[in-house]
Amino acid sequence: MSYPDPKYLGETGEVSAVYRPASTPPELVRSPVSAAYLATGASTNGQFGLYRWNMGPEPSGPSPHFHRGISESFFILSGTVRLYDGERWTEATGGDFLYVPEGGVHAFRNESGEDASMLILFAPGAPREPYFEDLPTLAGMSEEERAEFYLRHDTFWV
Repeated sequence: MSYPDPKYLGETGEVSAVYRPASTPPELVRSPVSAAYLATGASTNGQFGLYRWNMGPEPSGPSPHFHRGISESFFILSGTVRLYDGERWTEATGGDFLYVPEGGVHAFRNESGEDASMLILFAPGAPREPYFEDLPTLAGMSEEERAEFYLRHDTFWV
């Protein structure tokens, strides 16, 4: 593998970094989770999306699924999160990491009874924010509408 072709062709560099203080409130707050949109696909020119996913002590997390067009990575910051790699569940704690390439079956759950926090990285940077924000509307959707929602958001349940 080699470096990609240059996208910036200037000679002196530019001031373009984006700083986000830790005190910035999360964009999504919905018990028992909150999510801080650290870097969205829109803010990274589609290169990646990075989210801090905070889970309360109540059990939460998706069932096994896969994505066709994006990879997903999980880095546990604190607490215990059960990570599924398509074959087995692992009790992951601070510093543990799971990479899931396109097509890889995966899931995560906080069943510890304690708070947990992790980073979720999607590459390339698909627009995951509408998926996260619209999940509560699924209950009011027909089966056909739910199927279209999941297809639109590259989520395929196993």
